[in-house]
Amino acid sequence: MININEVLETNDMIEKENLDVRTITLGISLMDCIDSDLDRLNEKIYNKIKTVAKDLVATGQAIEKEFGIPIVNKRISVTPIALIGGAACKTPDDFVTIAKTLDKVRAEVGVNFLGGYSALVSKGMTKADELLIRSIPKALAETELVCSSVNLGSTKTGINMDAVRLMGDIIKETAELTKENDSIGCSKLVVFCNAPDDNPFMAGAFHGVTEADAIINVGVSGPGVVKTALESVRGKNFEVLCETIKKTAFKVTRVGQLVAQEASKRLGIPFGIIDLSLAPTPAIGDSVADILCEIGLEYAGAPGTTAALALLNDQVKKGGVMASSYVGGLSGAFIPVSEDQGMIDAVNAGALTLEKLEAMTCVCSVGLDMIAIPGDTKATTIAGMIADELAIGMINQKTTAVRVIPVIGKGVGESVEFGGLLGYAPIMPVNPFSCDAFVNRGGRIPAPIHSFKN
Repeated sequence: MININEVLETNDMIEKENLDVRTITLGISLMDCIDSDLDRLNEKIYNKIKTVAKDLVATGQAIEKEFGIPIVNKRISVTPIALIGGAACKTPDDFVTIAKTLDKVRAEVGVNFLGGYSALVSKGMTKADELLIRSIPKALAETELVCSSVNLGSTKTGINMDAVRLMGDIIKETAELTKENDSIGCSKLVVFCNAPDDNPFMAGAFHGVTEADAIINVGVSGPGVVKTALESVRGKNFEVLCETIKKTAFKVTRVGQLVAQEASKRLGIPFGIIDLSLAPTPAIGDSVADILCEIGLEYAGAPGTTAALALLNDQVKKGGVMASSYVGGLSGAFIPVSEDQGMIDAVNAGALTLEKLEAMTCVCSVGLDMIAIPGDTKATTIAGMIADELAIGMINQKTTAVRVIPVIGKGVGESVEFGGLLGYAPIMPVNPFSCDAFVNRGGRIPAPIHSFKN
């Protein structure tokens, strides 16, 4: 039974501490849309999404109104388009027509983002994979809210360094094609190691081939709630600290479970997972970095940051997993620089560097996320950054990712404004030394020895 104190507590979390359901993401399989004729393929994709997603936004709004729980985004993820377009697409421009179809139907059903303009190339690239990857810059430049992801490595397969090198060029080209808007196209593009099939968060969401025809995944978020809870235990020992985080994560996740069950029932679509990540926003008081400071750091990036983040991530999972039937996606703490005011403050204070962020990604949910770098950063340097981050994921059997924005025409000391949930970011310095000979070798980095568990 839920008592009145729990109801009042949840209301306070929503009204004063920025608790929200970050997204209801409807995953849709497009496998039954495959066709060798490009026009028919686009028509099938449009009709399938329009039919399945027609009530998503209205249902989300009704749940918000009835339960008083903010649902920030309603999103769609689809089967990786490289798999769907292979039979019909003979050029990168053919794939771009699919991106435009996705953006058109996205706008018509009213969702905030659509993800799945994706390729899975951890061991090698098919012709369709390569065509899709080469189409990404134009696709993101000519659509509004379509998101793209590429999985470049995994613990089981190693790292596809040919694809890593290519993605360095693709990120730079995407930046160039959207330079009039501060290279914002790169904010819709992420590369992964060990990408999960059920991630509801953009830009990395896609609907995995192991999933049902349609599925409801929900992402919850409450950094402000966790920070407020920790304010009441300042100076207490680690046992008290951990218990407080666990209990708070449980309460936050229960809200997501309620929303997921309601959305599933009303839409007649199976419930998939709750992603219990602490995803910040630019709003004051909605920051993962502020939690780290509440734990005892002057700024995120100070000595002890990696340990504090590891503790936070683990306790969030321990508390949240008890509150939901199914937990999946990324689930933990996000550290996107542009979307977290505390992270921005730490960068501006000189406390937080790219190298420290890389160390933090060993113990958090994802990776180098929403980081603005100088526009003249070389494609090979970006490829080296990607390789480093993917190696962390491969060796540690976890998801890692890179979403960097080389802002054309801007350098260190300047900042870039993306707006909305994407926030703003200072341009961070990048190690100036070359890795050209390393990333240009070609081939694959083999899977680590602990991948052989069969």
